[in-house]
Amino acid sequence: MAGMYDVAIVGCGITGAALAYELSKYQVKTVVLERGNDVAYATTRANSAIVHAGYDPEPGTMMARLNVRGNALIEQLAQTLDVPYQKIGSFVLALQPEDQETLRALYNRGVQNGVPELRLLSREEALAMEPALSPDVLGALYAPSAGIVSPWELCLALMEAAVQNGAELRLMHEVTGVEKTEEGYALQTPQGPVHSRFVVNAAGVDAAKVHAMAAPADFTIAPSRGEYYLLDKNQGQLVSRVIFQCPSKVGKGVLVAPTVHGNLIVGPNAEPVGQGHDTATTGQGLDFVRQQALKSVPGVNFRESIRNFAGVRANSDCDDFIIREAPGAPGFIDLAGIKSPGLTSAPAIAEEAVALLQGCGLALLPNEEFRAYRRKIRFKELPVEEKQALIRRDPRFGRVICRCETITEGEIVAALHSPIPPTTLDGVKRRCNAGMGRCQGGFCSPRVQEIISRELGLPMEQVLLGDLGTVILTGRTKSDKQGGLA
Repeated sequence: MAGMYDVAIVGCGITGAALAYELSKYQVKTVVLERGNDVAYATTRANSAIVHAGYDPEPGTMMARLNVRGNALIEQLAQTLDVPYQKIGSFVLALQPEDQETLRALYNRGVQNGVPELRLLSREEALAMEPALSPDVLGALYAPSAGIVSPWELCLALMEAAVQNGAELRLMHEVTGVEKTEEGYALQTPQGPVHSRFVVNAAGVDAAKVHAMAAPADFTIAPSRGEYYLLDKNQGQLVSRVIFQCPSKVGKGVLVAPTVHGNLIVGPNAEPVGQGHDTATTGQGLDFVRQQALKSVPGVNFRESIRNFAGVRANSDCDDFIIREAPGAPGFIDLAGIKSPGLTSAPAIAEEAVALLQGCGLALLPNEEFRAYRRKIRFKELPVEEKQALIRRDPRFGRVICRCETITEGEIVAALHSPIPPTTLDGVKRRCNAGMGRCQGGFCSPRVQEIISRELGLPMEQVLLGDLGTVILTGRTKSDKQGGLA
């Protein structure tokens, strides 16, 4: 059939992007269908950004195995694809006497899972390594292999590499129906059907809905919302590692951690939400996060908060990741319930999915032309001599647009002409950090909007802030039309 794909991936969060990247190593015709107007549209852009060590999942689960494997893969991928990543390690704190038993259990679990170099620290050792911890700390579990990453940049880099190696990305292609055909499946979208021999469901909080289009429902997604504070860079050095509290049934607790961009992130809580895409923040939720964080690191100055945000976890009614061929739907693969440590596990989940597809009959001939190398210009990180040489070659790198983050016009233009160009202010922000600083775009947003309009040939009114419907300008004034603005 003309237009038949080998594999159609539903969803371009970190799981879908990692799979597209892995499949692009082979001669496989892949298409990724994403309902949003950019990659990393949902959970991937709003999470803790932690590369977990792997001591938390129950031994013997897919979570345990894929967490540890994914931790190692992300370190390699970040280097290959020039993604901000730091292996800084993590602490889990004992703040109550009963927490000491939990730490010992986590240590033993981590040893079984193959987590390297785990150590149980005394109170004195923990405070010596992290002086800002609460003086009430009784001890800590130290995992040196934990890290931090830019999750949306990792997702974007994986998908860019996949596209450059032959995969196809279709944004604003929500899957509304799945029909079994003689050759495979027909996926219905508002833009028309997409035909594929195999389908992979990586739809995050919508995974149960997509599954039910192809096979009887046998799992549910019960999304929960986590709210966060992002603090200014003057708080970024308060701790040098990821600081967790002892985990509970609802999650790993409120964490305090540096980010790869030099800020401090604090959160999340865990609140069930009826709507899987409800990312509103609440005074009650944020107050809970603040109170809990101060138990771990009492010196956090929440007056330095520059942004609050929330993300939604795709919790399922299964205690493990759901990674399998869907019963009753041959060639339809579920990658569902990918909650924490889903970000860390994504590259390993991709390997698992490729093996499943091969078992279903997908031929995996190597892509002899596969290339994975990416380097980004981050102007403010360059030595003075390189900055001067770059400006001589392209004067746009000498014009700073975002003063908070020192992001130049040259970097914004490069993002707009990348393999997956953004069309929104938030898309530019995720690619080069313009608008990510203290003023959160208050100064640079109009200039970024003008550059997007100019480079992409879009009327200013069509340049959105982020998601569909986030209109910035609704029209021109009479004076504009008479010659005030071009």
